[in-house]
Amino acid sequence: MTLHEGPPLFSMHAKLPGETLLPDGYRRLGEAARDRLAEDLAAFFAQLHALDPTAMRMAGALPIGVWDTRDETLAPVWDLLPPACRTQARDALASYYALGPDPLGERYGFFDAHGWNMAFDAEWGVLNGIFDFADSGLGPIHREFAPVSLIDPDLTARTIRAYERLTGRAVERRRVFLQTAAMRLSELAGEIETGGAVDWTRGLVLDWFSQRAVG
Repeated sequence: MTLHEGPPLFSMHAKLPGETLLPDGYRRLGEAARDRLAEDLAAFFAQLHALDPTAMRMAGALPIGVWDTRDETLAPVWDLLPPACRTQARDALASYYALGPDPLGERYGFFDAHGWNMAFDAEWGVLNGIFDFADSGLGPIHREFAPVSLIDPDLTARTIRAYERLTGRAVERRRVFLQTAAMRLSELAGEIETGGAVDWTRGLVLDWFSQRAVG
């Protein structure tokens, strides 16, 4: 890293070799490459979650933000969803609101592990690195797995299984599913508000509720 005092203060970093990992790219991977990627992600999560939360707070880590799922925020979303999906989404939100504290607790984590933050070597099927820690912080462990589904729910399932083997912690698939539902609905509401990629984000919501579960 090269630090420039500015103004404004900013840093520059040597570029990690590789490309972002998008859904189509993941689907082209063989079984061995998919398992290796899941194991690398699981190890990354496990190592972050092993850091002492008190030490991370002293280093400047803050609680992660919450997804905005208030009634008034999500009001514009419902008319954009087919009736069946709308019913599923409302039911999922009700279950999401009923979730208690994370049974695995809260730790320092990345919480943004989607393919746009990855440097992936498509030729060799190897993850070279992960970047953009702006959304990292202290948060519930289950939430770590929600963004992974933006690559593919299959990768989420594999990563959870690998994480369980590494850590001995039992991850509740239903909790991850509900958190992912809340994330995607909140993001759709945000795109509607800003006039952003509404159709694309709506597609993510429809796709998620066709999954029904994280295997």
